[in-house]
Amino acid sequence: MRVVVLVLLAVNALFFIWSRGWLDAVTGLPADGGREPQRVAAQQHPERIQPLAASAAAALAQRSCLELGPLDGDAALAAAQTALHGLGAEAQVRSSEQAGVWVVATIKLSDPEFRARKEATYKQLRLNFEPLEGLPAEQPAFVLGRHASPAEAAADVAALDKRGLKGLRVLALKAPLTRHTLVIAQADGLLAARLKAAKEPALAAGFRACSAAPAASAAPAASS
Repeated sequence: MRVVVLVLLAVNALFFIWSRGWLDAVTGLPADGGREPQRVAAQQHPERIQPLAASAAAALAQRSCLELGPLDGDAALAAAQTALHGLGAEAQVRSSEQAGVWVVATIKLSDPEFRARKEATYKQLRLNFEPLEGLPAEQPAFVLGRHASPAEAAADVAALDKRGLKGLRVLALKAPLTRHTLVIAQADGLLAARLKAAKEPALAAGFRACSAAPAASAAPAASS
């Protein structure tokens, strides 16, 4: 009988020690049974957790096509891609080339009398002309032609020179530009909400519904 009592006392002592977690490292069996109560204690504002209604869950799962752009130039594209990477989003890039504009212009016509004589000459020759705009440092002056390349403008100057019109020059009114559009073809509700709430300046224009289906040849954005 004495042996039984001693065994029961030893078992109870071992159980007490184990229940306190003092043998977890030795037995590999945590006293709390894997319940990890510390996770519950670490919760912040659990009362704010609300189950989603079926309609809300369906709205979050719904996918849509969103696009951002046009973005003028490669620098704007790179900044937008970096911002998207920070939001955990990937996009496709659609690019288009915008032609430059070169004009055939007169020299600066600061003298009003000289400018009036030039204007009378162009009217007499039935040449179309207009005031130069967009280049304040080169004004006042007249524009006699617009072209898509400097070579075309130079050829126009040569042709007008043969007609006795001197003092003409080629000016770059608008440099060629590559425009980009970022397309997210399958954005779920959560991603769409993140994009809408984004404060990054590079995404300030905001995403909108795609104007057309993204082209199959569109290149993936380097945001991963």
